[in-house]
Amino acid sequence: MFGKFVVSVVVALGLALAGSTPSFAKNNKEEQRAEVRKTSQKILGQLYRVSPSAKGAVASAAGYAVFSNFGIKILFAGGGTGSGMAVNNATKKEVFMKMVEVQAGLGLGVKKFRVVFIFETESALNEFVNSGWEFGGQATAAASYDGKGGAYQGAASVMPGVWVYQLTDEGLALELTGKGTKYYKNDELN
Repeated sequence: MFGKFVVSVVVALGLALAGSTPSFAKNNKEEQRAEVRKTSQKILGQLYRVSPSAKGAVASAAGYAVFSNFGIKILFAGGGTGSGMAVNNATKKEVFMKMVEVQAGLGLGVKKFRVVFIFETESALNEFVNSGWEFGGQATAAASYDGKGGAYQGAASVMPGVWVYQLTDEGLALELTGKGTKYYKNDELN
């Protein structure tokens, strides 16, 4: 009996996530790219309002990536999907990307959040874009790193040279969670 219930929950979760695909998914590639660009600019604007120093951090970085995510959790299983783009500040090259998240543990709810990655070096940006990236933990917001505290205030350092801002509808999240999250290139849009 319990096994059937769990299967039902997993099926419902899958259907909910499939139904969460943005409405622009049926449009052509250029319309999809334009929608991702528009969403990315909106997210950056939100970040700059809640953390004005982030604007300088994005501008002086080797590159950045912006993602909009939607997740759902029902009892013991949860997950999320999202889309975004990475930008090399030197070349202005855009790479369109996707993300997927898997969660385990007791819970119930829907969450929508935005994530902005800042890459201090081109090698960190290239590794993120070309190799994909998996995140399996959480980090607390850090105020300084190598004397650059003002630039990254409100960001979490997730690895050397990579900073992350997580935004919710309420503003800047003080804790970054990314349990079982994978970021990778969107082959359909690149």
